[in-house]
Amino acid sequence: MGGLKMTENEFYVYHLVTRKRMSLGQVIHFDKNQKNTLYKFFFEKEHVNSNGEDFIQILHNNCTNDDLMLNKENTEVSLKYVGQTIRAIREVLVEMVRLEEFPEHPSRLSCIYAAKSYEDVLKWKEIFEAHYRNVLQIVKLKVQGNYFEGDGNLLPKEDGISFSRKMAQAREYWKGNLKNELPELLVNGRIEVCEIIEEFSKTQ
Repeated sequence: MGGLKMTENEFYVYHLVTRKRMSLGQVIHFDKNQKNTLYKFFFEKEHVNSNGEDFIQILHNNCTNDDLMLNKENTEVSLKYVGQTIRAIREVLVEMVRLEEFPEHPSRLSCIYAAKSYEDVLKWKEIFEAHYRNVLQIVKLKVQGNYFEGDGNLLPKEDGISFSRKMAQAREYWKGNLKNELPELLVNGRIEVCEIIEEFSKTQ
């Protein structure tokens, strides 16, 4: 199947649907006030144990002078919180760099993630499934708006390096997709589902 075809402010892309199935003719509008699922997952999701304690409370309540003793539940809550937080920090830093230096690009927190070709969307499908993300559909979208093509491999990593180094990595990401290692499109504007290409069962 062909790649991104573009006329003035109108183009077609491919999208993986992972949470709620899309329907033919469905229209979504993304502007700076519309938040996507990435925003909701990293910035709104909370992790607490069965006692309602969050990560900081767990640390305070389980620290001794010599050791930190966590049971299985508290360990799981702590790991989920740390994993989510390091990704949220990454997205905040990436957004800071975008706002300061590349404001013309769509925000990663207010867009649909897409691919310019069917071949590229299949690469992302493999990655999603390797991380146990359930893919429901592959759809084709007609977009009247803006897009940015980045390389997902250039995003700051989920590690403990300094924020300044992460911001330098973010700067490289916003310069655009040069090596074409893991291309991703950030798309905003008026987005219409113009074709349901494939449907998958939840158990696949």
